[in-house]
Amino acid sequence: MVANLATMLREGTKTSHTMAENVGFVKCFLKGVVEKKSYRKLVTDLYFVYSAMEEEMERLKDHPIVSKIYFSELNRKESLATDLQFYYGANWESQIKITPSGQAYVDRIHQVAQEAPELLVSHSYTRYLGDLSGGQILKKIAQNAMNLDGDGTAFYEFDAIDDEKAFKDMYRAAMNDLDVSQEMADQIVDEANDAFGMNMKMFQELEGNLVKAIGTMLFNTLTRRRAKGSTSMSTASN
Repeated sequence: MVANLATMLREGTKTSHTMAENVGFVKCFLKGVVEKKSYRKLVTDLYFVYSAMEEEMERLKDHPIVSKIYFSELNRKESLATDLQFYYGANWESQIKITPSGQAYVDRIHQVAQEAPELLVSHSYTRYLGDLSGGQILKKIAQNAMNLDGDGTAFYEFDAIDDEKAFKDMYRAAMNDLDVSQEMADQIVDEANDAFGMNMKMFQELEGNLVKAIGTMLFNTLTRRRAKGSTSMSTASN
């Protein structure tokens, strides 16, 4: 049995974590450059990812390993559905479409759930602890950048968890109590790095949408300024 799986995961994914933070889309987000159409595409992908993960973890809730790190208060599917309704409207389910990178992520979650359920620990750790750790900061960034007034950021709200720090400490302790071999622990770390890679691919797909959107906004701004300048010159000549 490995006694420090949580530490292994933290140390073993540091490089992947840094690489993910340096993807253009994420860097723009952290600087407050958030474009609503790109953001709602991210919410769409996350909806499918969390739906897959929570479906499999619920199915495996009695598994000797998965059961120890399955906490329904972490579930994000319903909060993401709330956000999607805000961004797309009442018929959001007929409008959303997963990206190719998002589909690859979903497929991997289903694969490991069937072939090696212990590896769901990697995906749970990568997503949920990240959400808890930076959620409030990202929520404020999204609200300020998109001029939101309380709606559209339910994803970052964990209403069933009163003390996020205490919960994370409990979650890490549960991971350290998992009865896994050193070989399996190493595989869990490897899978967590792969999960970071799959997240990065989703961000990279969105990056192109963000750049295009920013370019369009700049073009429209310049066009309006030029039109205004032409009007001013015309008025002055009269």
